[in-house]
Amino acid sequence: MTARDYVEVSKPRIVVVLVITAVTSYLAATRFDATPGVAWDVDWFTLGFLTLAGALASMGASALNHYYDRDIDKVMERTARRPIPAGRLLPKSVLAYGIAVSAVSVIIAWFTLNPVATGMIALGIFFYVIIYTAWLKRSNASNIIIGGFAGSAASMAGWAAVTGSMDLLGFLVGWLVFMWTPPHFWCLAIRAREEYASVRVPMLPVLIGNQKTASYILLNTAILLPYSVAIAFFGPGVLYTAVAAVSGSLMLAYHYKLTKNPTPEFAWKAYKVTAPYLVAIFVALAVDALFYYPLPIQLLS
Repeated sequence: MTARDYVEVSKPRIVVVLVITAVTSYLAATRFDATPGVAWDVDWFTLGFLTLAGALASMGASALNHYYDRDIDKVMERTARRPIPAGRLLPKSVLAYGIAVSAVSVIIAWFTLNPVATGMIALGIFFYVIIYTAWLKRSNASNIIIGGFAGSAASMAGWAAVTGSMDLLGFLVGWLVFMWTPPHFWCLAIRAREEYASVRVPMLPVLIGNQKTASYILLNTAILLPYSVAIAFFGPGVLYTAVAAVSGSLMLAYHYKLTKNPTPEFAWKAYKVTAPYLVAIFVALAVDALFYYPLPIQLLS
């Protein structure tokens, strides 16, 4: 047992991505709060505790995911070397760690953020641990679709930390994560199809095969691209729109190629190439708020 093992069950890469979406949503929301047009007017106390509570929430939920999936993790080659199946951490230790860190995250949020932001953090934990991990992952092919809302909650928490509520634009921005998650994750599921099948986890490629899954991936991305660009009609400007159009088009191109070559190897390439999409579009959203330049249609309104 080492500190590195606890870091591993905390899934640090996911923590970083979700913290980035929360922080960038916070920064973007500063242009749409009670003093619209004043961007990046940061309350460092709030932003600091948003980062801390969000990171702890992601760490705790990830640890509980490791605990719950310990039986199937030991069967799949991709996960067999994780700390619990490899015997480096006891299941009860990971369970206690996950519960404690999740609880601390919500407590910190309650005393330092507003109730809406706290609720979003708690909702993110609930969706990832209960809705996705414990309920849908092993029972329904919609697992990653509905479970994707756990990622949206991080963005919505960041937005609500500024506005104190969940307005339309904050919801639409958070929904980007929800729409991006299935096509991104299904690429990984194609690569790991045989492993998921071996433990009877009904990921989409297991049920309908790689070719049809690739078609669903392309369809989802074809919806995500115009959706992401259309968000500009509700406030974001030129920089955000350009990044949304370019990064979304890159995803669409790779997912189109995936329909022509739905192999595990190319699915893995598509997964890695399109992984930075979420970070890129949320960073663009925050920077756009600071260096805002309206679209021509916004100048006419």
